[in-house]
Amino acid sequence: MFILASQSPRRQELLQRIVPAFEVKPAKIDERALPVLPPKEYVQQLATAKGEALAKDYPDATIIAADTMVSFHDELLGKPKDEADARRMLQELSGQTHQVYTGLYVHLGNQVVKTAVVQTDVLFWDLDEAMLETYLETDEYADKAGAYGIQGDGALLVKEIHGDFYNVMGLPISTLYRMLTNEI
Repeated sequence: MFILASQSPRRQELLQRIVPAFEVKPAKIDERALPVLPPKEYVQQLATAKGEALAKDYPDATIIAADTMVSFHDELLGKPKDEADARRMLQELSGQTHQVYTGLYVHLGNQVVKTAVVQTDVLFWDLDEAMLETYLETDEYADKAGAYGIQGDGALLVKEIHGDFYNVMGLPISTLYRMLTNEI
């Protein structure tokens, strides 16, 4: 049995590409109780906490947990509080390269645990006021780390990426596949 420790529709959609049948059981952890670490360590800590929370109840299952964060100059950019916060984030990222990190945690039914952090560098175009307004009007920024979703209209903000596109969406399926098939 495979369990995804996330209720994210994007993660569910992406996981179906490599695992056609799985259960969705969001992990109940208090993210605020965890210490804030540098971005790579922080996403791994969150993914591990989510996975371990479920592994106790499902020791024989394959549990997949992930957490994705946007980082700019080693500062985490979470989900914006409102449109003004989204505007601030997007203006900060305008014309700049930022990092998207996803921490992965895989608990295999045989008690083997694998972890990985995947990094993708994303360069934004210089965003003028008209482009910002057009994007903010979509409301797509809501509930998105860094105030954008690359799989939607946020793709228009991106000049180039270096790394795994699916990592920016929230689940680096190429790395995850290799973790599940014991290639890494």
